[in-house]
Amino acid sequence: MSSPTTRVMHRNFRSTPPKAVGGEGVWLIKEDGGRVLDASSGAAVSCLGHQHPRVIAAMARQAEKLVYAHTGFFTSEPAEELAERLVGHEPGGLAYVYYVSGGSEAVEAGIKIARQYFIECGQPQRAHFIARRQSYHGNTLGALSAGGNAWRREPYAPLLSNAFSHVTPAFAYREKRDDESDADFVGRLAAELEAEFQRLGPEKVAAFIAEPVVGATAGCATAPEGYFRAVREICDRHGALLIFDEVMCGMGRTGTLHAWEQEGVAPDIQAIAKGLGGGYQPIGAMLATAKIVDTIRSGSGTFQHGHTYLGHPMACAAALEVQKIIAEENLLDQVKARGARLERRLTERFGNHRHVGDIRGRGLFQAIELVADRATRTPFDPELKLHSRIKARAFELGLACYPMGGTIDGRLGDHVVLAPPYITSEGEIDMIADRLGQAVDDVLKGAGP
Repeated sequence: MSSPTTRVMHRNFRSTPPKAVGGEGVWLIKEDGGRVLDASSGAAVSCLGHQHPRVIAAMARQAEKLVYAHTGFFTSEPAEELAERLVGHEPGGLAYVYYVSGGSEAVEAGIKIARQYFIECGQPQRAHFIARRQSYHGNTLGALSAGGNAWRREPYAPLLSNAFSHVTPAFAYREKRDDESDADFVGRLAAELEAEFQRLGPEKVAAFIAEPVVGATAGCATAPEGYFRAVREICDRHGALLIFDEVMCGMGRTGTLHAWEQEGVAPDIQAIAKGLGGGYQPIGAMLATAKIVDTIRSGSGTFQHGHTYLGHPMACAAALEVQKIIAEENLLDQVKARGARLERRLTERFGNHRHVGDIRGRGLFQAIELVADRATRTPFDPELKLHSRIKARAFELGLACYPMGGTIDGRLGDHVVLAPPYITSEGEIDMIADRLGQAVDDVLKGAGP
């Protein structure tokens, strides 16, 4: 066996990615000096782009004062200030924040606090969670159990919890019938969710968990009007909690700080990460209502869960500055404006493309779905690995995007997610659409029928 070129275990064990040696705004700089436009913010992470001077300065100031203190002994100034900014005004009733190091941990914490809440309020029989097919909630075993992506679950199926079941996603392009209106579709999905409550026993369901805008696995799929209000009503009627996973779609990505603001309902528990800290430090958080926290406070008094780096002062300082910049520079308004431009440019470039079946998303969270036949919505043969080839060709053209396979069922379907930084200029938005268009066309020359 040949000697390895790297001792780092990268995602692909057979190749080593190029080194990034610098960043500047929306651009990443490779070791050879080449510049790559970060059109997906990594994985919808780098909302302020790279090397933002204010965030770097805030981290330096915190490093001079305090880098780490374990939350078993201390809290810290940046942790408290960030919490006040996030939930001091109790948005949607969310009143407390529990810091973790990423999205999977945030979802895991949400699942655990939901379970503990019901134990402490005298309903220990509530141990079932309902989620949706083609969802993605993280890679820890609890979060992976909640997720509904068959391909990601398959290798670890014997290890996953049977406390989770899955219903049809609110993914209109793939799930709505030709003879259904949006209202009919919502009604059918609500009836299916109600039926799942009844199958499990309504008194045994702890929570329903969903992404308001489905990210990586389905490609920026938004729900029809009224869907989440129907979900909220079902959960309330049966005494179950509603958990929103906004790890990818939250913290401004869709044009409002929380994606649920555009749905007319708020969750009992929310997971956030990615855009919370913008990639400047690893950080995520679980937000919860006062009802949940106060029940545990007046019971055992302790959340039976934890990690070493909870509330890390450096991470909280970085995230605090990221959130200050978003607010002070009115970047949510810019996300709406740039998002509208991105949608328009994608429609101009792909609206009549014979192999693009759908353009969807919200704000700076947009995707195209590729099909072999637009009329029938037939996907390409997964053996073509179309998404991987588009990713590679786009990178050659100086564009980092987020293509994925398995859009339909974890195996079939290809889509490309675009989630550029909130600071992206109009010219850079145009460049994203142009370069992606060239990459798609170049690859399809050898892949299409």
